[in-house]
Amino acid sequence: MTKTTNMKDILPAFPEENIDMFAATSVLQQQAAEIRNLNPNWSSYLQSQMISQEVFDFISAYDVTDAKGQFLIDNRVQSAKAFFSLLEHISKESTIQYVLVLIDDLLTVSCFFLLSYSDRSHLSDQKKLIAFNIITKLNCFSKMFSQEDRSRVEIFHEYALKKNEPVCGNFLNLLNAADGFINNMSARIIAKFACYSTDLINQTDLQFYLNWIKEQLLSANNEYMQSVARCLQMLLRRDEYRTAFISVDGISTLLSILSGRVNFQIQYQLIFCVWVMTFNPRLAERMNKFNVIPILADILSDSVKEKVTRIILAVFRNLIEKPEDNTTSKDHCIAMVQSKVLKQLSIFEQRKFDDEDIVEDIQFLNERLQASVQDLSSFDEYATEVKSGRLEWSPVHRSAQFWRENASRLNERNYELLRILVHLLETSRDPLVLSVASFDVGEYVRHYPRGKHIIEQLGGKQLVMQLLSHEDANVRYEALLAVQKLMVHNWEYLGRQLEKEQGTSTDRTTALTGKA
Repeated sequence: MTKTTNMKDILPAFPEENIDMFAATSVLQQQAAEIRNLNPNWSSYLQSQMISQEVFDFISAYDVTDAKGQFLIDNRVQSAKAFFSLLEHISKESTIQYVLVLIDDLLTVSCFFLLSYSDRSHLSDQKKLIAFNIITKLNCFSKMFSQEDRSRVEIFHEYALKKNEPVCGNFLNLLNAADGFINNMSARIIAKFACYSTDLINQTDLQFYLNWIKEQLLSANNEYMQSVARCLQMLLRRDEYRTAFISVDGISTLLSILSGRVNFQIQYQLIFCVWVMTFNPRLAERMNKFNVIPILADILSDSVKEKVTRIILAVFRNLIEKPEDNTTSKDHCIAMVQSKVLKQLSIFEQRKFDDEDIVEDIQFLNERLQASVQDLSSFDEYATEVKSGRLEWSPVHRSAQFWRENASRLNERNYELLRILVHLLETSRDPLVLSVASFDVGEYVRHYPRGKHIIEQLGGKQLVMQLLSHEDANVRYEALLAVQKLMVHNWEYLGRQLEKEQGTSTDRTTALTGKA
């Protein structure tokens, strides 16, 4: 074995096409394979005094050596100094690309050993066997490589400390470069520094990096989408970065993408990001405030890829197991029932899965969701539906008994459910949601004495009145009924008054006619 970063040298018994299945098939990696074949003229940079003799000597020797790992160990300080100097003093795009590939390659081995055999479901049976054999062989080398790999990340970190500057500084600057490859390879290197360094990225740099990732994820027709998602996957392995990602509205970003049409690979990568965040109990408790359960339930029902099914089931299991608050776990179970996950689980039970994790998760979720159904009250069902934002004409809405018994409960938690209904009236574009929300507001007012005043205070009355001119006939109809209920102060009082007036009228008629 001569080149520690070359998988073909480590495992010569396996054909190249089988080794390549472990490399990302993204545009970034395809371009990197071409850039590795470049042969920069380092002498010209030395002659023009763009690089020093020391940097020239290092990069010229590093470029031609087959034992790059040992060379880095022997030239620890010079390596970081040389690579940083090249990035700071060279402006030619192709050379910067080449230097970035060199840096990424020297950090790649440590990432390679994080490859899990559980990520094999998309492979053919033949490639699964090859994957298993490769990983088994690589595990034999893992102890030998682990210390060296960590030291490769620390090579840059130690040098940056001596210079009193952030280790990611040069690479963060390159995120603004005009060239897409330079942007995304720099982002990939930053992710590795963040994930494997003993120290964390400082908050300012982290915020900048996370916002860059978010912008790239939301960028239309981004050919580097898979690479950006991979950066986020690496970053969120560390719990310290998960809260920071939520603070830049990261969860909403992921779910807005997942709600649209994306290929199964991007689905898997982004749901993986959600999954790793659910290992933090506090984040697991907050997760469904972003409607993660109904969105993932929709993907689950449509998914034909086992790896996507597996990661969604793993998210659902964490959302039940990880929260420290039992009430939150119960709410998550109810949300899954509401999102028809039980029906999907029953379908999965009829299928044969080779992956034991999937089978175990299906059994776990089935047991917990079935138990939650037994304890589910009509109000629990209603509250879960409202919180999901996906209103439909389920039986509770039309039940007069439900509203008589539960109208006052909409005042709980500082009118939480009423505020959600009002928010839906303001923001939803779905005629069904608007119709049901209008109806519910009217029923609340009809069955709760101070309902009219509360709805007015929350801004609901004005929103319902605006829907009187909605383009959908059903929305206009439900809004009209709700407005009529809002205009009457007290339905029960009005009913008694009508009965009283009818009774008085009958008595007067009897007195005048003398007929009983």
